[in-house]
Amino acid sequence: MPVFTVRTRIAASPARVFAWHERPGAFERLVPPWEPIRIVERTGGLEVGARTVLEMRAGPFPVRWVAEHTGYVDGREFCDEQRGGPFRCWRHLHRMLPEPDGRCTLEDQIEYELPFGLLGRLADRLAVRSKLERTFRYRHAVTAADVELHARLAHTGPLRVAITGSHGLIGSTLVPMLTTGGHEVVRLTRPRAGAQVPGEHATWDPARGVLDPRSLEGVDAVVHLAGANVGARRWSASFKRTIVESRVGPTRRLAEQLASFSSPPQTLICASGVGFYGHRPGETLTEESPAGSGFLADLGRAWEEAARPAIDAGIRVVWMRLGIVLSPVGGALARLLTPFRLGVGGRLGSGRADTSWISIDDAAASVCHALCTTDLRGVVNATAPEPVSQAEFTRTLARVVRRPAWVPVPAAALRLAVGDMADEALLASARAMPARLEKSGYVFRHRHLEQALRHVLGR
Repeated sequence: MPVFTVRTRIAASPARVFAWHERPGAFERLVPPWEPIRIVERTGGLEVGARTVLEMRAGPFPVRWVAEHTGYVDGREFCDEQRGGPFRCWRHLHRMLPEPDGRCTLEDQIEYELPFGLLGRLADRLAVRSKLERTFRYRHAVTAADVELHARLAHTGPLRVAITGSHGLIGSTLVPMLTTGGHEVVRLTRPRAGAQVPGEHATWDPARGVLDPRSLEGVDAVVHLAGANVGARRWSASFKRTIVESRVGPTRRLAEQLASFSSPPQTLICASGVGFYGHRPGETLTEESPAGSGFLADLGRAWEEAARPAIDAGIRVVWMRLGIVLSPVGGALARLLTPFRLGVGGRLGSGRADTSWISIDDAAASVCHALCTTDLRGVVNATAPEPVSQAEFTRTLARVVRRPAWVPVPAAALRLAVGDMADEALLASARAMPARLEKSGYVFRHRHLEQALRHVLGR
């Protein structure tokens, strides 16, 4: 029977790493973003007898996997076995092995066997083993980085955090990142949306500003991520109004409500974007740089000003001006992957525009950092410290997916296809640097574009 083993030394005690695995959200943090896996049912945690039912895909076909925990040693190891799924048998032992210096080695050992005899052994050699290597390289990198982040921020103690947009691209990563660190999360959701995901929910109607103050009792901070996706479709006049109305009004109403509470949360963190700076070729932009011109710049000014009532009430407000968030689950990268994988990707326009980007893990981790860094307030550029030209972004993505990038898209064609969005979102140049984030002590997981792309794509 084949045995797959991977080990990684982690700068934390076995007990700390075990606790990370035992908290809510660990499974979500460990699922690679390139794997379409859905939790169908879950009973219990890591203890013996706990079960998880997953739905995944084998090519175009859905596959159900039933795993049951069969071994548990508190603070050291746990084991799960397949009770139903694609393997003939599967036994996965997770160990946190103590080291003399107080750190530990994280070890995953899997005994498995595929069905169909010789065909199964051939599939193992051609695909399964390499898939396991990709998956566990990702899992160990996430575990080590998350445990290190939480240890660095442990001085604040556990927080109770309310989040809008918790099901969105950043929110769906931020929630499990917080809960595996021992923090509590309250999802602020529209009516009926809360039933979709387990956990604590409170109803929030952003259009009317309805938010029961009792639902935020004991909440230390609010993270506001909700807003219409600016790249969802062509920018018609009506869609521009939708973008503005989904951001400015709800942010103002949320800030006013928080300010009116007798015991408001101490911190409000709001998403913003580097579109605030407009098209600024040749400039290096920091948080001190003035706003640019155009729709996104005007939106950014109004969006950030909408939080003024919270500031006036003494709430610490942090605006996270995000660059392009790299994830295959959504956003710009998800839209680029198909043409690049087909070998028909290429630079946009001249390729000279500067692109400010950030990996999905750094986007979520920088919010965690802002939550726990109490002297950080105001505007923070949430961008990687090494922005690249659009041409370099194209070349790097093509290299990572092992395809040519020989089909450039002329600027005129982009303008014809998507209208104003071409000049403001696709061709605009903004070299935004994370000066305040780094000065406050944040340590980036992915400073280099190729490093980030290989992590989120498993390459």
